[in-house]
Amino acid sequence: MSRRSSMSDSSPVRLALSDFLLLGLTRLRTKPLRAALSALGISIGIATVVVVTGIPASSQQAVMDELSSLGPDLLRAAAVPDQSQGGTAGLPEASIGMAARIGPVQEASGVANVHATVRRSDKLTDTGTGITVLAGKSNLLGLLGAKLHAGTFLTPANERFPTVVLGAKAATWLGITDLPTGRTQPRIMINNTWFTVVGILARSPLAPDVEQSVLVGWDAARTSLDFDGRPSVVYVRATGPTLEAVRAVLGRTLNPEQPGLVQVSRPSEALAAQRITQNAFSTLFLGLAGVALLVGGIGVANTMVISVLERQREIGLRRALGANRGQIRGQFLTESVVLCTIGGLLGALLGVLGVVAYANAHDWPVVVPGPALLAGIGASIAVGVLAGVYPAVRASLLTPTEALAAD
Repeated sequence: MSRRSSMSDSSPVRLALSDFLLLGLTRLRTKPLRAALSALGISIGIATVVVVTGIPASSQQAVMDELSSLGPDLLRAAAVPDQSQGGTAGLPEASIGMAARIGPVQEASGVANVHATVRRSDKLTDTGTGITVLAGKSNLLGLLGAKLHAGTFLTPANERFPTVVLGAKAATWLGITDLPTGRTQPRIMINNTWFTVVGILARSPLAPDVEQSVLVGWDAARTSLDFDGRPSVVYVRATGPTLEAVRAVLGRTLNPEQPGLVQVSRPSEALAAQRITQNAFSTLFLGLAGVALLVGGIGVANTMVISVLERQREIGLRRALGANRGQIRGQFLTESVVLCTIGGLLGALLGVLGVVAYANAHDWPVVVPGPALLAGIGASIAVGVLAGVYPAVRASLLTPTEALAAD
């Protein structure tokens, strides 16, 4: 009975997980500067992972919101210059009505380049800004999903008169960026006729040709600018499932005799291409984040190896007092994992703050992918395990006499 009791008393004491955590945190409290510098590499790597996934995700959500509001169901049919006719471009006069009669088409509108000159003042011979004068239909604003920055758009009541609506870029070039109430509305000269500015459009990503143009009413263009009534661009909206079918027949419908002179495009595809480019850069930045994680892991491993060398006497004393090799390994491995976990959590916080700041600066919705956040923290813990394995094994292999005899 006494022999069994003696054998029980000499067996090593089992350490609970909380004991290992206390041991791991003790060294971090006694050497805070070294711990902070070691964790910094991990923090930078995790913050980079969160940022390079969160910013593109926020950008993608902004693009998707913009597409939803501006027109994934929008088609643009533009006239191609006919070289046999001297390079002129134009669709048949009835083409807008023909497009509207296609079954799945919900609405059709169009613009036409009237090849006129815009001047801010009659004292100038030319603006030199490349502003295009477009005749436009009154339903163009709603069909494009565009918005007004100031004033009103063309209406059946004013489109017959010499009134004009400025695109966002054209307004900047002309120096007319607002229409304050209670003041005389500004005027611009188109050819030799004064036109009153009644509205200014906000930015229109799906219609860049409208952004850098001035819009006059269809009837006013006929009476004041010798417009022949032939549109140069026709816009149509169709329901999503039938969009490709409409796209296939639109060219032949608008110009049955020469369908090859009609180029049909989907403006939202340009934004999709932009998104693909952003994804390519995101892949590059994720590679850089991996390098940052690797550098941080090497820094943690270096810290742990130095910690083993500095604490050989402590290791020897613990071994002499009964700590087994497993407990020594657990102590150093816990220190490494705790160090990397703290760095990972701090890096995740910094990454989220970075995404929030960047998205708010660009008026984007804030999107932080949960899987990327969890993967970043998980990667930091994995780095802690890998960086702590060798120092932990090395510490556990020291015998009490070797460790106590170290200088």
